[in-house]
Amino acid sequence: MRHISVRRRLAATLALMVAATGLAVAVAGPASAAPGSTGDDGEGGSKSLTAQLEAASRGWLDAKAALAAGQKRQTELNAELKKLDAEVGPKQAAFDQIVQQAYKTGRLGPMSALINADSPDGFLDRAETLETVGVQQRAVLRDLETTRDSQATAKQAIDATVRDQQKQVNLMARRKAQAEGALKAANAGQDDPQPSDGGSSKTATSYTGGGGDSCSVTDPTSGHCITARLLHAMQQAQAAGFTHYVHCWRAQNSGEHPKGRACDFAADQDGFGGVATGSSKTYGTNLANYFINNSSKLGVLYVIWFKRIWLPSSGWKAYTRGNGDPSSDHTNHVHLSVV
Repeated sequence: MRHISVRRRLAATLALMVAATGLAVAVAGPASAAPGSTGDDGEGGSKSLTAQLEAASRGWLDAKAALAAGQKRQTELNAELKKLDAEVGPKQAAFDQIVQQAYKTGRLGPMSALINADSPDGFLDRAETLETVGVQQRAVLRDLETTRDSQATAKQAIDATVRDQQKQVNLMARRKAQAEGALKAANAGQDDPQPSDGGSSKTATSYTGGGGDSCSVTDPTSGHCITARLLHAMQQAQAAGFTHYVHCWRAQNSGEHPKGRACDFAADQDGFGGVATGSSKTYGTNLANYFINNSSKLGVLYVIWFKRIWLPSSGWKAYTRGNGDPSSDHTNHVHLSVV
């Protein structure tokens, strides 16, 4: 009894000390393994799968950029052709007028004008005038010919641009099929659409720096390196209010992390916990949608969240190649890969 009494007094004393000092005693819960530490080779999939997804998404994005450039060029060429079309009419009319005048005066018109001069000075004046008229006529003809040549060149360029755009559309379709085929081969590619709204209403700023694809800047989350483009994406997300724990570079056999092109954004505030629920799951869903909504500006290659992967070519697809734990299943963090 005396031993129990002593323990009670000690417990009471400790409680008073905690209350007096404002200290808090937290009970440590079970911690989940960090992404990449449970044996998954890459982003929750095989080395072959992640390599194909990277190649397919990168190829699709390159083709999309080429298509956009072609469409812009076609718009410029159409404007140029419209301008040339408007110029041809008056120039053709001026040339037609010259032809009509030549027809009316006849081939001897200029010679008759010289012969009928009433004095040597008049002869020279008329000769000078005729030379001036000839120069003007030749200039009108050359101007008309140049404009028509430019018209033909612009039309040819438009045709070539349209053909190239179709090539890019076909390439995008092949890259889309490549990504979806790789997922299906891994039994992980069923359609799994998700709402595209949500996330932060803020619009990200486009990355405009050079050398964005090399692991050349310090990763503030690991001390290793990441790309300037990835650092930009992370900072944009944080500026939009997504400030939970993040970890980017890590060593692994495949995927984007060892290249400095991927980050894992924890759903929980302070680290990688268990399967996200409640506000943590909402946070992860909003963050995933933020990256998707700003995918073009941030150069998003793919996003993985809650057993799903978002590809720029295909939208959301099922992605269940993990080991059944929250990290490899991506149920406790959002994975972002950039080009």
